[in-house]
Formats: sequence, structure tokens, C-alpha cells
Amino acid sequence: MPSLSWFNRDEDLTKAALAPYRLLEPVKSLSYGDEDAPNLLIEGDNLDALKALQPYFGGEVKCIFIDPPYNTKSAFEHYDDNLEHSKWLSMMYPRLELLKELLAEDGSIWITLDDNEAHYFKVIADEVFQRKNFIANVIWRKNYSPKSSARHFSVDHDHMFVYAKNAELWQPNLVARSEAQDKAYKNPDNDPRGPWKSSDLSARNFYSLGTYPVTTPSGRVIAGPPSGRYWSISEAKLKILDADNRIWWGKDGNSAPSLKRFLTDVKQGRVPQTYWHYDEAGHTQDAKKEVVALFGEDVFGTPKPEKLMQRVLEIATEPGDLVLDSFLGSGTTAAVAHKMHRQWIGIEVGEHARTHCQPRLKRVIDGEQGGVSAAVGWPEEGGGGFRFMKLGWPIFTENGAVRDGIKFEHLAAHVWFAETRSPRASKALKQAFLGEHEGTAYYLLYNGILGDTAPAGGNVLTRKLLRQLPAFDGPKVIYGEACELSEEQLAERKITFKQTPYDLKAR
Repeated sequence: MPSLSWFNRDEDLTKAALAPYRLLEPVKSLSYGDEDAPNLLIEGDNLDALKALQPYFGGEVKCIFIDPPYNTKSAFEHYDDNLEHSKWLSMMYPRLELLKELLAEDGSIWITLDDNEAHYFKVIADEVFQRKNFIANVIWRKNYSPKSSARHFSVDHDHMFVYAKNAELWQPNLVARSEAQDKAYKNPDNDPRGPWKSSDLSARNFYSLGTYPVTTPSGRVIAGPPSGRYWSISEAKLKILDADNRIWWGKDGNSAPSLKRFLTDVKQGRVPQTYWHYDEAGHTQDAKKEVVALFGEDVFGTPKPEKLMQRVLEIATEPGDLVLDSFLGSGTTAAVAHKMHRQWIGIEVGEHARTHCQPRLKRVIDGEQGGVSAAVGWPEEGGGGFRFMKLGWPIFTENGAVRDGIKFEHLAAHVWFAETRSPRASKALKQAFLGEHEGTAYYLLYNGILGDTAPAGGNVLTRKLLRQLPAFDGPKVIYGEACELSEEQLAERKITFKQTPYDLKAR
């Protein structure tokens, strides 16, 4: 498959693999609401944050939405949106690789861009996700009114590229039918089956049984279908449908036959289309009004409206699914995901992760009623919560060892989260026994946790040390620097030994 070349491409192809595994450290003062909620707001560079998430959420994210800098050569207060072309590609490629690893097999990723980089992006996305997994290029009509001051054209749309992790497995949800579509269904004959819409019974396609004459209820004889057309059903089928009152002959019973299609018989939704008008997906003026209502000023140059995010999540997810946005911006994705009862992870670099994203999500949890709140039924009492996280030190040195200074509780949190996909309680005891989860006990031998400060003391699993650990009858997973027990001895005691750091780093 053809590939795109740019300055430093070879180096960029290794950036994802070489990015360090960093700790995710909770910031309790900025977390809010239910402390057991699974939602994460992460402050830090998204390349490092995406790498930090791999041990916990690899293959689990149902929908990724990103709105990266458009490289428009214009200045934004909160984004460097003036990246030179090669630098923009260098930024995007390794992040796409890590995003792909986080996607579930039946998941999808949605990327909004304009014409500045959209077509170059398509080439590198085809390379990362494979061209066979490209789903669509959705055109979003983002402007409410044309720009009369434009030099050549009023650019009224953005691109939204949709890729699946596996196009054979991904299945979009139907889009809700609009009021305008349902209004087309009437019931002029008071049919007890409800509203219906007439459908022409003639077609241009040749049909050998479609040339017969018909007699209307008023007695008028119609010699056959219109010139150059054929009835789409046989005469026998027509009589069966007419007997069931499924043929409409007009108010006077004197018109050519048409088929009654009942609203109850049509899909209660429609296949997503690739053109989204602002009436159904919002527009930039909506987005700016939402931002001003939240922050008192227009602090983001290109925010996305909540209605757009609602449409994406309706198509790509179900309640309870995990949604990720690694260019969180003003926090729209996380806010809408929360209101729609999805789990979410938002990543944002810079101070406004604290000054804008965190306050916005607090308001959602408190019951904020702007944006799509009414449309999705978000209650005034709100609900839920999130944990604010920041990036800590890399866990491992360049040669693969656990970095000096990594505290037991930090590595314990990493181990527990990697194994159980659940957060370790902030008040958990500092002890080798980390806890029991779904019938399995977890232990960590690290940093002299058992009181032995000699080199490697207490970090090597021996029979003597094993007797010091809290007993557990079921299966056990023990992390340590080394193990002196044989495979038979481990199996007899239902122990799975994992070597630190290798078995952690490989996850």
C-alpha cells in the first residue's frame, strides 16, 4: 500500500514504542463526585498519557473521538495550531498507533479535520488502521450561514473520518428518525394500523408479470402501468394486498394503485448518512454559545457543539461503553459522554485541563442543563464523578529497571489497576498483600515492603518469605524481582509469579 513520506518519518514510526510508561497519579483535590466512578480526566502530554493507559485499557475503548489542531496557520490561545506540515504529521502518527491499541475490536475512531490536513491524514490513517477498516468521511455542515467575506469559497464544512478497529465487527447504531420523516405518514382512511405513506407501485425495471390492467374501486379501468414502466408486483399479489386494505386508490377510489407503507413497519431508525446538516448535528455558533455560557467568554477558537458529539455517541456506543478523547479541548466529549451515561477518559495538556475541563465536568455532575442535557434527559440533580490524574515519573529506566524513587504505593497502584482494571483505594494499607479481586489475591514484593532493607531483600519470592504473606486459599498472583520456587511448587500453591518489571512493562 502506498505510504506518505515526510521529514523524520522513520523516527516517528518508533515514537510510540519508545514513549516511556509513566505513572498516573491521582490529584484528590481536583477529583469530584463519586470517588468510585471509572471516569478519568488526565492532565499531561497525550502521547505519554496514551502510553500510560495501555496496561489498563488496551483493547477496551469502544469509541475514540479526537478533534486535533487543524494546522490552520492561525493562533489560538490554548493550542499551537500553527504547526509546520511535517511536524503535524510527526505529532499525529505515533498518537494514532497508540489510539489503535486502545480500541476494542468492535470499536471505532472519529477524527474531525478541515482541508488543511484532511487528505494527508487519510493516507497515514489508512496505513495505521488499514484501508479496509476505513468506514466513511462524514461531511459536517458546521456554519449556520455562509461567509460572505470569503475570498474564493465560503468553507462551510469539516471532515469527520471514521475508522473501525475491525470493519467486519463494527456495527453502527441506527440514527433516530426525525419529526419531519414521521410527519410524512398520515392516516386519511383511519386505518386501525396507524399512520402510513403511499409508495408508487410502478417501476422502470422490467417485470414480466407487471403489465396487467387494473380496475379501481370506482370502476375506472387502467389499461396498465405508465408508459415505459411496469407494475412492481403481480396481479395476484395486488389482489391479496387490496383485500388487506394495503392498497390506496386515492380519496375518490379512482387513482392508480399505490402501496400503503405503515410507520409501524419501517425501521425505527435510519442508516447513518455521510452528510450531517447543522439542524441535526449542531453548528459552530451553537458551540461558541455553549462555551460562553460555561466560561463567560469565548475562550476556544474551534469548540465542537454538544449536539455533534451526541450524534457520534448515538451511532458508535451504548450506555456503559468507554469513550476516549485525547485532545479534550473544552471538555465537550467528556461532558456529553457523561450525560449519556457512557464511561469516559479525557486527556488535555496545559493549565486549562484544570481551569476549564475540570470546572465544566464538575458542573455536569452537579446537573448542568445546557447543551444536550434536556435532549438526553440529564437530570438536574446530576450524578457520577471523575478522578483527576496527572502524569508522574516514568516507571522504568531506559534499561528496563524500575526507576529509583518510585514509591511502593505508586507501583502497587499500577499493578492493581493493570490486573483488575479498577482503582486501588486511596486509603489502601501499605503492605505486600494488595487485595483480592474476583477470587484471586494479588501481592507485590517491592522496595523492602516486608521490612528487609538489604539489596533485593524481601523482593525475592522464597518459601520462607511466602510464609510471611497473608494466607489465601485461592489462586494468587505475586509480583517480585525473582522467584526461587520451582514451577511445581508454584503450581501446588496456586501461584502465578510475575517478574518486576518485565511482566509489567510487557502488558
